Amino acid sequence: MQRFWVAVWLAMTLLVSYAAAQQKSEVAVLFGRTFVDGQKVPNTNFFNNTVNFGEGITIEGSYGRHLKGGDFASLTFEVPVAYDFQEELNYGINTIPESYKSLFVTPSIRANLFSGNGVSPWVSFGGGFGHFSESSSLVFGGPNPGKTGTTTGVYQIGVGVDARLWKNYSARAELRDYNSGVPQLNVNTGKTRQNNFFVGVGIVWHF
Repeated sequence: MQRFWVAVWLAMTLLVSYAAAQQKSEVAVLFGRTFVDGQKVPNTNFFNNTVNFGEGITIEGSYGRHLKGGDFASLTFEVPVAYDFQEELNYGINTIPESYKSLFVTPSIRANLFSGNGVSPWVSFGGGFGHFSESSSLVFGGPNPGKTGTTTGVYQIGVGVDARLWKNYSARAELRDYNSGVPQLNVNTGKTRQNNFFVGVGIVWHF
């Protein structure tokens, strides 16, 4: 009986490895949140003089194309696209927008370890562009006098793990830092870049 289960396990491993070798493309959809560190405004001393960011609900979709490699390690060209539906803002006085939306598009290279196995950790690096759509209203009401559309260069560094679920489907958990310029906040925080940390989970379809 033990030999039977060993044979079954070996057969399943070979089938998964063969299927992975035949599947050259993938589409992934993940849901999660984007986290941004607060930004204190220099030369101010009133209460709550730090711009605080919410934890915006974010969807990320990506397309990947296998470039090279085998069961031990592989390289994939991927294009992750992350959209934050609403990043709420908070500040002590009524000068900043109440929120903004963000979109990041970053063509990247992803390196997977144990890519032919059931569980495969990976790292990713790339760059592209981002766009912030600032709210037309201020945080405590009234029209926003500032700019309401900001485009910026973005680079991303990501880590994650894929776990084979069934046939052509895998689960994915990941953390990506979309490092971008800053949105138009109508105050000078002294920063020209910010980390947008996306934490998400989802499904990958291999084909």
